[in-house]
Amino acid sequence: MWDKLEQIEKRYQELSEQMANPEIVSDVQQLQKLAQEKATIEDLVTGYHEYRAIARSLEDTRAMLGGELEGEMATLVKQEIAGLESRLDQLQEEMKLALLPRDANDKGAGGDEAGLFAADLFRMYSRYAQSRGWDVDIINSNESGIGGFKEVIFEIKGKGAYSRFKYESGVHRVQRVPVTESSGRIHTSTATVAVLPEAEEVEVSISPDDLRIDIFHSGGAGGQNVNKVATAVRVTHLPTGLVTVCQDERSQLRNKTKAMAVLRARLLDMERREQEKEMSTRRRSQVGTGDRSEKIRTYNYPQDRVSDHRIGLNIHNLPRIMDGELDQFIDALATEDRAKQLQEQLA
Repeated sequence: MWDKLEQIEKRYQELSEQMANPEIVSDVQQLQKLAQEKATIEDLVTGYHEYRAIARSLEDTRAMLGGELEGEMATLVKQEIAGLESRLDQLQEEMKLALLPRDANDKGAGGDEAGLFAADLFRMYSRYAQSRGWDVDIINSNESGIGGFKEVIFEIKGKGAYSRFKYESGVHRVQRVPVTESSGRIHTSTATVAVLPEAEEVEVSISPDDLRIDIFHSGGAGGQNVNKVATAVRVTHLPTGLVTVCQDERSQLRNKTKAMAVLRARLLDMERREQEKEMSTRRRSQVGTGDRSEKIRTYNYPQDRVSDHRIGLNIHNLPRIMDGELDQFIDALATEDRAKQLQEQLA
């Protein structure tokens, strides 16, 4: 397994380098093909990196027991070791499953169903935002052929929006019979949600020398041009390899402004995640960490139930929830989060 993971990691690096090649950047079709291949292994590579980081942390933590630790400190270190060992076991099982070959008969339905589920989630969040009087603005979207999304990036503007939506980061799982399934068999698909706060320019400093900005024609469903004038903008942050695209506006300047806003948010998110890795014990004690490998919620259509795995909350009447009625979940998560923080402060 480890040799296979090394090969996949190497391929991931190769894809990142190819996507930074100016000749490939100018070829939108080739760039999309590479991006799709990269996306299929990205979660696996992320998990492998996390596994290695935790293994190193576990080794260092175990070494602490060899010192003169006593009483409460020794107990805390042992708890930390137990938590790290548990996470390593979990990651190893997840990677084993991810390495299994996919059923060729499930490939089309699974991909289409995941895209449809992503569209359902986008509608759910849009309805919830609208019920609170917040504005929803699509920045970039990559639609599938049957009304779903391979990816959709959108901005929600309104007072307190991030404090409510931050609990939605993670993997959302759906269990239902897809519209593409003729035999009535229930499929399980997932969609990953990332919620990032808007970063101000003062929070993230970006040197113009670190950016490559490409202008191209917007493409709609089926490949037709949305705009005959080249207004779509792709921004590449050279030090990190992060790429953001905005093509939904007809103004090149507005597309660039939106793409830069997304880039700042992602860079700020990277910085905060690095800080959180240094506080692993605290991070594990909190609700809704935003870990994108964490399965946080299941939407079970046959049983008309939505389950939030972080707090063990099960709510029926799934159509109502998919129509944007999320307050029961968000209120419960916020309450649990505040309780954890208070407990931590008192300790």
